[in-house]
Amino acid sequence: MNRLHSTAAALLIFAIVGTGCARNRNLPTRLAPSRVTTIAVNSYLWKAAVDTVSFAPLLQANPNSGVIITDWYANPKTPGERVKLTVAVLDPDLRADALRVSAARQVYQNGIWVDAPVSAATVQKLEDIILTRARDLRRATVPG
Repeated sequence: MNRLHSTAAALLIFAIVGTGCARNRNLPTRLAPSRVTTIAVNSYLWKAAVDTVSFAPLLQANPNSGVIITDWYANPKTPGERVKLTVAVLDPDLRADALRVSAARQVYQNGIWVDAPVSAATVQKLEDIILTRARDLRRATVPG
């Protein structure tokens, strides 16, 4: 596991609610050059986003619209807290402004789930992790 992947995992554990073991193996995983794709968004950003949020069960992962929505995820170590993520890949180019991440967090209080704040820094860090992973994927597939 490379250092970036380790950092991403640690951030998700401490900043959101943790990582799990779920894998969504039925999602597209092949990479194509960013301008020659069968999807409408940047393939590197798409793959990096799916990889990053795959700890949570996916409700929607549409490579044509570029939208990934997770279901609520509760880390077994913190069962009174859960998180739901939405990632939107907005452009066929590998650019920072081609990615939007939003997160919803809830805590269990008095028998009901109550909305709780998510730090803007946490969302920004998730965007950074996805962007860095996408750049690494591109570097690995583009010669020299």
